[in-house]
Amino acid sequence: MLTAYKGNIIEAKSPTELGLYPNQYLILEDGILIDILPELPANMQEAEVTDFGDALILQSFCDMHLHAPQYEMTGTGMDLPLLQWLNAYAFPTEARYKDPSYARKKYHQLAKELIANGTTRVSMFSTLHTPATLVLMEELEQAGVTGLVGKVNMDSNAPDYLRETTQESIQETLRWLEGCQQFSRVKPVLTPRFAPSCSPELLTFLGKVKAERGLPVQSHLSENVGEIAFVKEIFPDCGEYWQVYDKYGLFDSHTLMAHCVHSTQTEQNAMLKSGVRPVHCASSNNSLCSGISPVGHMIRQGIGVCMGTDVAGGTTLSMLKTIANSISASKDRYIMTGDESQVLSIEEAYYAATSAGQTFLGEGEGFVRGKALHAIVLDDTHLPLLPGITLRDRLLRGAFRLDDRNITAVISNGIRRK
Repeated sequence: MLTAYKGNIIEAKSPTELGLYPNQYLILEDGILIDILPELPANMQEAEVTDFGDALILQSFCDMHLHAPQYEMTGTGMDLPLLQWLNAYAFPTEARYKDPSYARKKYHQLAKELIANGTTRVSMFSTLHTPATLVLMEELEQAGVTGLVGKVNMDSNAPDYLRETTQESIQETLRWLEGCQQFSRVKPVLTPRFAPSCSPELLTFLGKVKAERGLPVQSHLSENVGEIAFVKEIFPDCGEYWQVYDKYGLFDSHTLMAHCVHSTQTEQNAMLKSGVRPVHCASSNNSLCSGISPVGHMIRQGIGVCMGTDVAGGTTLSMLKTIANSISASKDRYIMTGDESQVLSIEEAYYAATSAGQTFLGEGEGFVRGKALHAIVLDDTHLPLLPGITLRDRLLRGAFRLDDRNITAVISNGIRRK
């Protein structure tokens, strides 16, 4: 079936270039994007066309770091730094997900809200509970959210009520991976919560499974000064945090590392060389007093920075707000360092929120021809019409002025979900 969507189309072609297509058409066949054209081709005169008028048609968002069980506590405990916040709020909340029926209710709501915010692709932490993790994957797939979900591994330095034995963690990971075979669009990602939460034996097992099954990995890296000191204490043979993951075969081009707020130049060089993707989480970095990531510097070195909300350390599921928060944080970095090159452009921020995640997931940059369409319609037409305003400026303004109420359509995997 031939269909088309018309509007002001904006794609992230690279970290420095937007593709701008005013009043043009996304041409689809059975949900697969064929092309972007200024006019309907002759063979499409009878096609079903949806005209969104002067609204913006954007790539849908890729939230490449968030904690699904923490969704219900978003905005809670924001007066505490990271390690205190985890013990006071995050860990007790995650323990409730031992009950799969409780998990289903919360995860159903989360999946709906992700779609409402225009997020159709994710890389997401569950908890250590296998049944609840499978419930999460099912709810995401049914809602139209694609991407990666990980059962968390924790056999060390965690509360007794939220810790596995090493053998339990190994066995439950294998059981979870077996259960993942039922899903077609939500796939498994190995998830050591962070280096201190996993024993050397468990990290060895995860590295072996990664190598044998070709699985991606997600974890945390250099988020907090206290965390970094803790890692050095536990792994004294590793000079820097990243070397722990590298030692166990968990640090390569199929790895996402959240935060990287305090990554040294050596650590940044290692990410660039190995192809590891940092995930910038500006809201969380501020809320939990972690610091201001040198994200602009990393992007301009060629490091493939992605973007995440990090709910519930982050305070919103809106990737529009996350783009705005990231640009604002980069200005704070400029104020702090005097280095104006730290400031993110809208091109860089939009790319990190969309195409960077897409490429990690193997989908290509921008609106990918020959692939199922992932897109949103952002209606800014109620805002004052500035004389001569460009599509670029409307995208930037939209990040700072608009939210899910202004997302009037969401297309995920070629199917309209909103």
